[in-house]
Amino acid sequence: MTGFYRDGCCSSGPEDRGSHTVCAVVSTEFLAHQLTVGNDLQTPRPEHGFGGLRPGDRWCVVAARWMQAYEAGAPAGVVLASTNLLALEIIPIAALREHAVDVPDDASGLG
Repeated sequence: MTGFYRDGCCSSGPEDRGSHTVCAVVSTEFLAHQLTVGNDLQTPRPEHGFGGLRPGDRWCVVAARWMQAYEAGAPAGVVLASTNLLALEIIPIAALREHAVDVPDDASGLG
């Protein structure tokens, strides 16, 4: 289960020093980038209840890690509707919108 509190939500609080606030749809490129910066999200860690991620999985990622990947040209997709507003303390909304996967390019049809 994703989220700092393992509740399926990208919520955050005082205990979450990393700000696990971005609801990401991870890609091969994002996972590879994270591995190069020392954040292995692919290897299962059963002792932490973590099964490892595969491309296409949704996961609450640390806002600074997402921004780091964005700046390196390897951002994950973003589910804006599930991303916590606290992510905006680290990531500009334009960057998140640029990689949104839950909002169509033409939103005029949404009522």
